[in-house]
Amino acid sequence: MAIKTATDATFEVEVIQNDRPVVVDFWAAWCGPCKLVAPEMEKLAAKYEGSIDIVKVDVDANPGLSRAFNIMSIPTIAFFAPGKQPMGVVGFRPAEQLETQFQLASYPKIEAAAAAIDGATDAPVATAETVTEPTAATAPSVAAETESSGERDRGAA
Repeated sequence: MAIKTATDATFEVEVIQNDRPVVVDFWAAWCGPCKLVAPEMEKLAAKYEGSIDIVKVDVDANPGLSRAFNIMSIPTIAFFAPGKQPMGVVGFRPAEQLETQFQLASYPKIEAAAAAIDGATDAPVATAETVTEPTAATAPSVAAETESSGERDRGAA
Protein backbone atom coordinates (compact mmCIF):
# COMPACT_ATOMS: atom_id res chain seq x y z
CA MET A 1 0.00 0.00 0.00
CA ALA A 2 1.29 3.38 -0.89
CA ILE A 3 1.44 6.09 1.71
CA LYS A 4 -0.65 9.05 0.62
CA THR A 5 0.29 12.71 0.90
CA ALA A 6 -2.28 15.24 2.06
CA THR A 7 -2.16 19.00 1.69
CA ASP A 8 -4.15 21.92 3.07
CA ALA A 9 -6.41 21.47 0.02
CA THR A 10 -6.83 17.66 0.16
CA PHE A 11 -6.80 16.87 3.90
CA GLU A 12 -10.58 17.13 4.28
CA VAL A 13 -11.17 14.40 1.67
CA GLU A 14 -8.08 12.24 2.40
CA VAL A 15 -8.55 12.17 6.18
CA ILE A 16 -11.67 13.79 7.66
CA GLN A 17 -14.18 12.36 5.14
CA ASN A 18 -12.39 9.01 4.81
CA ASP A 19 -14.50 5.94 5.63
CA ARG A 20 -11.40 4.19 6.99
CA PRO A 21 -9.31 5.09 10.03
CA VAL A 22 -6.26 7.18 9.09
CA VAL A 23 -2.84 7.51 10.69
CA VAL A 24 -1.35 10.91 9.83
CA ASP A 25 2.37 11.66 10.04
CA PHE A 26 2.94 15.41 10.48
CA TRP A 27 6.59 15.90 9.47
CA ALA A 28 9.17 18.20 7.86
CA ALA A 29 12.22 17.55 5.69
CA TRP A 30 14.62 19.20 8.18
CA CYS A 31 13.39 17.11 11.15
CA GLY A 32 15.79 14.31 12.13
CA PRO A 33 13.31 12.27 14.22
CA CYS A 34 10.81 12.54 11.35
CA LYS A 35 13.22 10.53 9.21
CA LEU A 36 13.06 7.74 11.80
CA VAL A 37 9.25 7.72 11.63
CA ALA A 38 9.08 7.15 7.85
CA PRO A 39 10.04 3.43 7.94
CA GLU A 40 7.60 2.86 10.81
CA MET A 41 4.80 4.36 8.68
CA GLU A 42 5.84 1.99 5.85
CA LYS A 43 5.48 -0.96 8.24
CA LEU A 44 2.00 0.16 9.30
CA ALA A 45 0.97 0.75 5.68
CA ALA A 46 2.01 -2.78 4.72
CA LYS A 47 0.47 -4.45 7.76
CA TYR A 48 -2.87 -2.62 7.67
CA GLU A 49 -3.35 -2.40 3.91
CA GLY A 50 -7.05 -2.43 3.17
CA SER A 51 -8.14 -1.38 6.66
CA ILE A 52 -6.23 1.75 7.70
CA ASP A 53 -4.84 4.52 5.48
CA ILE A 54 -1.48 6.15 6.17
CA VAL A 55 -1.11 9.81 5.21
CA LYS A 56 1.86 12.18 5.45
CA VAL A 57 1.55 15.96 5.86
CA ASP A 58 4.57 18.23 5.35
CA VAL A 59 3.96 20.91 7.99
CA ASP A 60 6.18 23.48 6.26
CA ALA A 61 4.27 23.17 2.97
CA ASN A 62 0.86 23.05 4.71
CA PRO A 63 0.78 25.67 7.47
CA GLY A 64 -3.02 25.70 7.54
CA LEU A 65 -3.13 22.15 8.85
CA SER A 66 -0.42 22.88 11.40
CA ARG A 67 -2.55 25.73 12.74
CA ALA A 68 -5.84 23.84 12.54
CA PHE A 69 -4.51 20.91 14.58
CA ASN A 70 -2.16 22.93 16.79
CA ILE A 71 0.93 21.02 15.66
CA MET A 72 3.68 22.62 17.73
CA SER A 73 6.31 19.85 17.69
CA ILE A 74 7.17 17.23 15.14
CA PRO A 75 7.02 14.45 14.43
CA THR A 76 3.40 14.28 15.52
CA ILE A 77 1.55 11.10 14.64
CA ALA A 78 -2.23 11.50 14.75
CA PHE A 79 -4.97 8.91 14.47
CA PHE A 80 -8.34 9.79 12.96
CA ALA A 81 -11.04 7.14 13.37
CA PRO A 82 -14.41 7.82 11.74
CA GLY A 83 -16.82 9.31 14.27
CA LYS A 84 -14.19 9.77 16.98
CA GLN A 85 -11.99 12.59 18.21
CA PRO A 86 -8.48 12.51 16.76
CA MET A 87 -5.65 11.50 19.08
CA GLY A 88 -1.93 11.81 18.69
CA VAL A 89 1.55 11.33 20.02
CA VAL A 90 4.58 13.59 19.68
CA GLY A 91 8.00 12.19 18.93
CA PHE A 92 9.32 8.99 17.43
CA ARG A 93 7.48 5.78 18.25
CA PRO A 94 8.12 2.32 16.79
CA ALA A 95 5.25 0.88 14.76
CA GLU A 96 4.40 -1.53 17.58
CA GLN A 97 3.90 1.31 20.07
CA LEU A 98 1.70 3.19 17.59
CA GLU A 99 -0.38 0.03 17.10
CA THR A 100 -0.91 -0.22 20.84
CA GLN A 101 -1.48 3.51 21.42
CA PHE A 102 -4.11 3.77 18.67
CA GLN A 103 -5.47 0.19 19.06
CA LEU A 104 -4.96 -0.43 15.35
CA ALA A 105 -5.45 -4.20 15.60
CA SER A 106 -9.12 -3.59 16.44
CA TYR A 107 -9.78 -2.44 12.85
CA PRO A 108 -10.36 -5.46 10.58
CA LYS A 109 -9.30 -5.42 6.99
CA ILE A 110 -12.07 -4.33 4.63
CA GLU A 111 -11.71 -7.45 2.47
CA ALA A 112 -11.89 -9.73 5.53
CA ALA A 113 -15.02 -7.99 6.79
CA ALA A 114 -16.66 -8.28 3.36
CA ALA A 115 -15.80 -11.99 3.16
CA ALA A 116 -17.26 -12.56 6.62
CA ILE A 117 -20.50 -10.84 5.60
CA ASP A 118 -20.67 -12.82 2.33
CA GLY A 119 -20.12 -16.08 4.25
CA ALA A 120 -22.87 -15.37 6.81
CA THR A 121 -26.10 -16.37 5.07
CA ASP A 122 -28.53 -15.94 7.96
CA ALA A 123 -26.73 -13.20 9.88
CA PRO A 124 -28.31 -9.74 9.86
CA VAL A 125 -26.26 -6.98 8.28
CA ALA A 126 -25.38 -4.16 10.63
CA THR A 127 -25.62 -0.61 9.37
CA ALA A 128 -23.57 2.32 10.59
CA GLU A 129 -25.15 5.57 11.65
CA THR A 130 -24.21 8.63 9.69
CA VAL A 131 -21.64 10.55 11.71
CA THR A 132 -20.75 14.13 11.03
CA GLU A 133 -16.99 14.51 11.07
CA PRO A 134 -15.33 17.72 12.24
CA THR A 135 -13.63 19.74 9.56
CA ALA A 136 -9.98 20.71 9.78
CA ALA A 137 -11.08 24.22 10.74
CA THR A 138 -13.31 23.05 13.62
CA ALA A 139 -11.47 19.92 14.75
CA PRO A 140 -10.05 19.87 18.26
CA SER A 141 -6.33 20.21 18.69
CA VAL A 142 -4.43 16.99 18.12
CA ALA A 143 -1.69 18.44 20.32
CA ALA A 144 -4.08 18.51 23.27
CA GLU A 145 -4.34 14.71 23.05
CA THR A 146 -0.60 14.05 22.67
CA GLU A 147 2.04 12.51 24.83
CA SER A 148 5.55 13.89 24.62
CA SER A 149 8.59 11.72 23.93
CA GLY A 150 11.58 12.67 21.83
CA GLU A 151 9.82 15.58 20.24
CA ARG A 152 11.52 18.32 18.33
CA ASP A 153 10.28 21.87 18.50
CA ARG A 154 9.47 23.27 15.04
CA GLY A 155 11.20 26.53 15.95
CA ALA A 156 14.57 24.85 16.55
CA ALA A 157 16.21 23.93 13.25
